[in-house]
Amino acid sequence: MDKVERNKQARLSPHFTLGEMTKTSYHTKDGNIPPRMAIENLKRLCQEWLEDLRCSYNTLYCLEPGDDYASSKRVEPVIINSAYRSEEVNEKCGGSRTSNHLTGCAVDIRSLGPEQMIRYASILLDIADGTKRVYDELLLEKRGTTYWIHFAVRPKDNRRRISFDMR
Repeated sequence: MDKVERNKQARLSPHFTLGEMTKTSYHTKDGNIPPRMAIENLKRLCQEWLEDLRCSYNTLYCLEPGDDYASSKRVEPVIINSAYRSEEVNEKCGGSRTSNHLTGCAVDIRSLGPEQMIRYASILLDIADGTKRVYDELLLEKRGTTYWIHFAVRPKDNRRRISFDMR
């Protein structure tokens, strides 16, 4: 196993790896490998937000009363469509030139439909309110029959922006 492959298997948090935060279907010369600062941003996003999202969603909607989250086999993963994007990947996918994905500060979370998307958004807002953490963007998006949440957290200058794009 080469160094790049080992790095992709590196854990950013208990349930999220660098590999899933950098996966892309676009073949690029740069390999979509993030710089150290982007990895730190991804790590913060995973540890401070995505782990809590996963735990809260499973506790509220997947476990039977009395089930233990830590040992249950019934928990659902939070599935990432896109997180870090190199400039080359961002350009190929039509991303904004100022996208939070470029710095590892954004993640697109797959939703099975509108109900799950709304539940994810509610949990993320509850996390923000309960912990007094700030986020930059919470965008609920749809293209055709595909639903996802774009969620971004910057190291500073977060705007708490909420938006809907249901094309």
